[in-house]
Amino acid sequence: MDSQYKSAGIENGVTNDRVKEVAVANKRKMRGCDLVLRFLALAFSLTAAVVLGVDKQSTKVAVTLVSSLPPVNIPVTATWHHLSAFVYFVVANAIACAYATISLLLTLGNRGGKKGLATMIVVFDLVMVALLFSSVGAAGSIGLMGYQGNSHVQWKKVCNVFENFCNQGMVAMGLSGVASILFFLLVVLATLKFNKSN
Repeated sequence: MDSQYKSAGIENGVTNDRVKEVAVANKRKMRGCDLVLRFLALAFSLTAAVVLGVDKQSTKVAVTLVSSLPPVNIPVTATWHHLSAFVYFVVANAIACAYATISLLLTLGNRGGKKGLATMIVVFDLVMVALLFSSVGAAGSIGLMGYQGNSHVQWKKVCNVFENFCNQGMVAMGLSGVASILFFLLVVLATLKFNKSN
């Protein structure tokens, strides 16, 4: 009896056609998730680069030159390109945004599912994870220095003076952190896809 079902393409009450339909539906679902994650990674990395790229605050700081004279107000400006860690952050997010755009187009164009192209995209996704996490770490360390200062090297905190600048930088780091997690999810999704195909 079992051999009759197997010869008819029926095993455990499920036809081979049904199994193929489910496999195609799962593949479309994973492809849809891949495209959504890529688009979100593009949006978050672009927003992070723009938010920090336009971050600038000018204020006046009272400086005492001679103790017997009143303090002098000196205009000072904080901007992202004064700190190399912030420059790295903006450039890294711009690279991630450009890559997300290119990979989104390649993924849309790769309907045939070429494994070589898919593998290359996964490798670059992993590179973007590392790049974004390192840029968030670099910018975060400078941001923490701005909030707390460092008494060992006599660096004073500056976020009490440039509060808006620091807050905008913190928002940019959060956005970039989300983008790096989205790229990481793309790597996880690709790993699951490769495991199912084997």
